[in-house]
Amino acid sequence: MPARSVVSHGVPATNVKYSRLATHDDGYIDLQFKRSPPKVPYKAIALATVLFLIGSLLIVIGSLLLTGYFGVTDNDRSIPVLVIGVLVFLPGIYHLRIAYYAWKGYPGYSYDDIPDFDD
Repeated sequence: MPARSVVSHGVPATNVKYSRLATHDDGYIDLQFKRSPPKVPYKAIALATVLFLIGSLLIVIGSLLLTGYFGVTDNDRSIPVLVIGVLVFLPGIYHLRIAYYAWKGYPGYSYDDIPDFDD
């Protein structure tokens, strides 16, 4: 294949201020395959930590109420505290686990898996 020495209308390639295209073009550039550094969702991780702590506290209080440690005669008040504690604990521990594994760099985990607050 002949070398490209003339760009357009008889102007030599040395006078043109643009760079030449590659002789082989497969349609891809290297920049499109580079991953940007991960954006850490600090607000979502803080919310997951708060959910985890509140859920843990409610589970402990609900368990103590259910076992009668506080001297409650009626178990009707201890079951809802325990159920709410479990419902708050589960999303907190789930997102904290993802954040921890993404921080440690385990394959298959990234900060993109945690929903973020779009500010």
